[in-house]
Amino acid sequence: MRRIVLATAVAFAAFAPTASATEPTPFGNSCSAANGVRFCPATELNQRTTSFDGTPIDADVTLPATGTGPWPTIVMIHGYGGSKTSMESNSAATANGINNVSYAARGYAVINISERGWGRSCGHDPATRTTGCDHGYVHLMDTRYEAHDAQYLLGKLVDAGIANPAALGAVGGSYGGGATLELAYLKNRIRNINGTYAQWTSPNGTPLSLKAGYAMVPWSNLASALVPNGRYLDFDSRTAGLSTSPAGVAIGSYISGLYLSGVSSAWYIGAGVDPEADLTTWRSEIFAGEPFGTSTLANLKKISDYHSGYTVSGTPAALLIQNGWTDDLFTPAEALRVYESQKAAGNKNVRLIFNDAGHARSQNNAETTEYMNQQGRLFFDNQLKGIAGGMASGAAVAMGMGCDGAASGGPWTATSWEKIHPGVVSYTNKKSQTISRTLSLVGGDKNTALALDPLTGSAGACGKLTDMKEAGVATYTFQSKGFTMLGLPTVQATIKTTGKYGVINARLWDVTGGQRRMITRGVYRLLDNQTGTITFQLHGNGYNFAAGHTVKLELLPQDSPYYQNTKGIFSVKVSKVTLELPTLEAKSSSKGITSPVISKFKR
Repeated sequence: MRRIVLATAVAFAAFAPTASATEPTPFGNSCSAANGVRFCPATELNQRTTSFDGTPIDADVTLPATGTGPWPTIVMIHGYGGSKTSMESNSAATANGINNVSYAARGYAVINISERGWGRSCGHDPATRTTGCDHGYVHLMDTRYEAHDAQYLLGKLVDAGIANPAALGAVGGSYGGGATLELAYLKNRIRNINGTYAQWTSPNGTPLSLKAGYAMVPWSNLASALVPNGRYLDFDSRTAGLSTSPAGVAIGSYISGLYLSGVSSAWYIGAGVDPEADLTTWRSEIFAGEPFGTSTLANLKKISDYHSGYTVSGTPAALLIQNGWTDDLFTPAEALRVYESQKAAGNKNVRLIFNDAGHARSQNNAETTEYMNQQGRLFFDNQLKGIAGGMASGAAVAMGMGCDGAASGGPWTATSWEKIHPGVVSYTNKKSQTISRTLSLVGGDKNTALALDPLTGSAGACGKLTDMKEAGVATYTFQSKGFTMLGLPTVQATIKTTGKYGVINARLWDVTGGQRRMITRGVYRLLDNQTGTITFQLHGNGYNFAAGHTVKLELLPQDSPYYQNTKGIFSVKVSKVTLELPTLEAKSSSKGITSPVISKFKR
């Protein structure tokens, strides 16, 4: 370890500029004063920089108002459908803003990149596909391409004396959040095009390593996020690697929406041209449905292996991860997969924030976003500048879902995820019920499913629908004594399945006055004719079930268009159902809160 520290110090001294150094020109572009910082944009195509394979990348750099560097440096990575401008500001810095101006004003150098295939990085406009764009199309945040682009550009700024190699960070949301996890897991390595790893160095040979990453609403395993199978359990880290076998159930509306956004604003390579970036074929195969062929399964494995941070070996850089309760794209399981597996391996340098922020159906209120932005600032100041503050290693913070004018609730804090929800409300029903998707009865109400679609539905996070008993659906109810659910509900049941390609969808409702509000949902992919005991979890939430309200669990054979409809014809006899709802409150006999049994943490 002492040799590594000494080597870093020597490398730092080798490129550190003298006091007489000239004004910085990152990537060869000049800077001008704006909003209290210096903005150094690429305004023309010939001002783009090039990546490791010669691909032109459109990137802007923002610097503090004075000085020549090196500075702690953060790469900001946009979401799907965005570009370098997505995390740029044209206004003065704010205390907790996550944008180039706010961070540069606090003493950071910031790189904003248009990822390959987006914006002017060989993007949708054919005029941007100039010399060097042979592989500039979207690779879907591949660790061998997009992640390497960010690393290469950081290295260029290190060589220019702008970036401090001992203080490199990454931040992004959604597509950029997934990238941040990839960069954190790669840490001091790059991934070669053939899939092997090599030491990450700057173009001039300085050894580099990412120090910290703040991943907002990310995926950790992209295949599992888009085609979940319900096998991951937050209380059992041993399940973290079970998320792609068997193949799950596609979140159809989101896959369609994301794909089409790229068709209109990015450059996808044609079907069959490059099997490593064939988004069109991947989507078509998934939507063709069951049975999944060898090509479909191989491509799901490819997405898991090369487009996911979690599947990169090793211990990641320090992480702060935020996911949203009501985010139906990248759910809290994405953060928990990283957190719990790292904790089981002895690494506590991961922090969690869960709240009502993210993709639809999230509400993204000002209170929630300001808090998470503040925690991001404190995290980077601590990790990259050594300033005391921010969340401790291993800590968890949660905020609730505020409806009907109520505040979100929280932030509730604990030293670990396990300790933030010490109790459970448990309900058991041994009665046998049947979930049906047969020629004569397809269970579930179609209009309810349409209203609950995150992209086109009318219900949103807090909307209410008329309560009803849906045919072909297993339903379980009990009266609340007043408690705050905080975490992922766990369902355990004995099943007997008849038929192929079965699915159990689950919804948890708060019912009062003939109206119901969906609090969370989930899915479990059945094996053909599966029998025995199954255990799975719903997405989770932070929500107060008022005393006297009815808690209602539904188990259904479909939840389309959100989850893609199966081709299966099947029925499932369900019995001995136990539901455990994790609670903010500790054990309390008056509120019916006990200690967890099924969801007791195992490592």
